[in-house]
Amino acid sequence: MTMDHHEAPVLEALAAYRDRDELGFSPPGHKQARGASPAVRAVLGDAVFFGDLLATGGLDDRQEKSSVLRRAEQLMADAVHAEHTFFSTCGSSLSVKAAMLSVAAPHQKLLVGRDAHKSVIAGLILSGIEPVWLDPQWDAERHLAHPPASETLERAFADHPDATGALVTSPTPYGTAADLRAMADVCHRRGKPLIVDEAWGAHLPFHPDLPSWAMDAGADVCVTSIHKMGSGLEQGSVFHLQGDLIDPDTLASRADLLGTTSPSVLLYAGIDGWRRQMALEGHGLLSQALDLVATVRRRIEEIEGMHVNGPDDFCGTGGAAEFDPLPVIIDISALDTTGYRAADWLRRHHHIDMHLVDHRRISAQFTHADDSDTAERLIAALLDLARNAHTLRPAPAVHVPAPAELRPDQTCLPRDAFFAETEDVPAAQAVGRVAAEMLTPYPPGIPAVLPGERITEPLLRYLRSGVAAGMNVPDPADPTLHTIRVRAEED
Repeated sequence: MTMDHHEAPVLEALAAYRDRDELGFSPPGHKQARGASPAVRAVLGDAVFFGDLLATGGLDDRQEKSSVLRRAEQLMADAVHAEHTFFSTCGSSLSVKAAMLSVAAPHQKLLVGRDAHKSVIAGLILSGIEPVWLDPQWDAERHLAHPPASETLERAFADHPDATGALVTSPTPYGTAADLRAMADVCHRRGKPLIVDEAWGAHLPFHPDLPSWAMDAGADVCVTSIHKMGSGLEQGSVFHLQGDLIDPDTLASRADLLGTTSPSVLLYAGIDGWRRQMALEGHGLLSQALDLVATVRRRIEEIEGMHVNGPDDFCGTGGAAEFDPLPVIIDISALDTTGYRAADWLRRHHHIDMHLVDHRRISAQFTHADDSDTAERLIAALLDLARNAHTLRPAPAVHVPAPAELRPDQTCLPRDAFFAETEDVPAAQAVGRVAAEMLTPYPPGIPAVLPGERITEPLLRYLRSGVAAGMNVPDPADPTLHTIRVRAEED
């Protein structure tokens, strides 16, 4: 069936709803903005409320005979070379859980990259799936992780032939991507599916100069956040399926189990409109973005004390197979301060919000929405930061563990530790105990310690020194890390 990407079924149905002057005696209670507070309407605008209606019994009739959402999903699948696409209004955090539950059942094994986002760990906790961890490729010089190598996946399957499939994250928030074709081949030679958490890769299908798109590389399921690198609204996510290793009805039922029964039509409209934009204009928009970011990278590299990480740093011997240049990762260690302090200074003095920050880096995430004006504002702010870096010293030291110290022992399933009887102990007494909570520097949201892992002194020292330096660890019961929640010890 030929697809017309000029169509936007959700947006068109919203317009038709207004044109018909439909009157709803159903949720939402604001009734097309009429009941909303004038003060709220003044800030949000009425368009937000006009686009907020029931998906069933509003956007479509009560039996969904117009198939508005289904047609929008089919158009998305066609645009990104997938066989099936599902929209989610609960972010990729839901989508990746649905994918996991479609591949493995409680107590079955799933090979999982240890650099997975906390949403994957939440899926392990909820499902009782047993993770077999795939170690990422650790850059000991720059203190960051790249996706696991295909050889690591091969060895894991050899050691755990009963594993039901694999899940890897690619690209990472640092812009580094795995060799997905090799990974898909490793899985498919065994008849096992490959799930790719490609939350940072919504733009990848629309330009050849970007890393390989998971569907083109042979992955079975791919999860994508439209709100990260696309033009969708926050929480807009899609997951794509191809091949015969995962039943589409099974995947849909898992998503239905986890998803809301009151999905936001606003989010559907954002996803639908972004697909049309990319299908019709994506190559040109991304070409402009890539040209812009090449200039930005060169100019930032000229700022004293700043180095922009690129493929020469990350690929080849660095460990990554491919590289996305749109995340502009800036190493500021030569300024003798931390990324935490630098990011706070930029927000306070220039009203610029950086994305990923850590003990030695700040990052500026460029998309097709950026232009010369936003680029000039960023560069001017970074020049000012370099001139004023002396005001950000001395910065507290963050004690980053060596690669060999990054993988504590997993003593039990994450689910068993999370739901066990627990106690909160002073941090000094937590070493050697089994964690009952996630300890996750955010962003990027990759847990340093998981439920079920035995806490080590190097990891605890890293996290506590990081918090003292400005790291945000929002998920533990005590974000200051003065106390740690651990599994209660049995007699």
